[in-house]
Amino acid sequence: MKKILLLFTLLILVSSCKTSSSTTSSNNKLAEKIIDDATSKIGSPYRFGGTTNAGYDCSGLVFTSFKKYDLSLPRTSKEMAKEGKIITKSNAQKGDLIFFKTGGSSQINHVGLIIDVNRDDIKFVHSSTKKGVIISSITEDYYRKSFVQINRILE
Repeated sequence: MKKILLLFTLLILVSSCKTSSSTTSSNNKLAEKIIDDATSKIGSPYRFGGTTNAGYDCSGLVFTSFKKYDLSLPRTSKEMAKEGKIITKSNAQKGDLIFFKTGGSSQINHVGLIIDVNRDDIKFVHSSTKKGVIISSITEDYYRKSFVQINRILE
C-alpha cells in the first residue's frame, strides 16, 4: 500500500512539473511572436497616438503587438504600468514591458518591449519621438536614468 501511495505521489509531482514547463514554453513562444511583430515595425516613424505603420507612439507599438495575439492592454504607458506583475531587473525576460519617466516627467510616460537580456544589459524595442521605432539599451544614460520598472504580462 505504501508503495502505491508513493508511486501515486511521484506521478502527481511529475505531471504537475510537466504542466508548468509546458506553460512556460508556450509563453516563451508567444513572447517571441510578439517581439517579432514589434521588431518588424523598426523604421516606422513616431506619431503621437499612432497605432499603424504610418506611425506609432510607444504605447501604440506595444498595444498593437500584443493585440495581434488577442492580448488586451490599456492604450497608454501609464495605464500599462498597472498591468501584470512588477519584477526586478535581474528577473527580466523577453516579452516583459519596461517603463520610464522621461523628459523630467513625474509619472510613467514611456514603455518598451524587452527583446533581449544579457547580464547587466536589457535591450528593448520602442518608439522614440525623434527616431521612430528603434531598439535601445538600458545601459544608455538617458534610459538608465529614467528607468522606473519592469512588468511581466505573460505569466
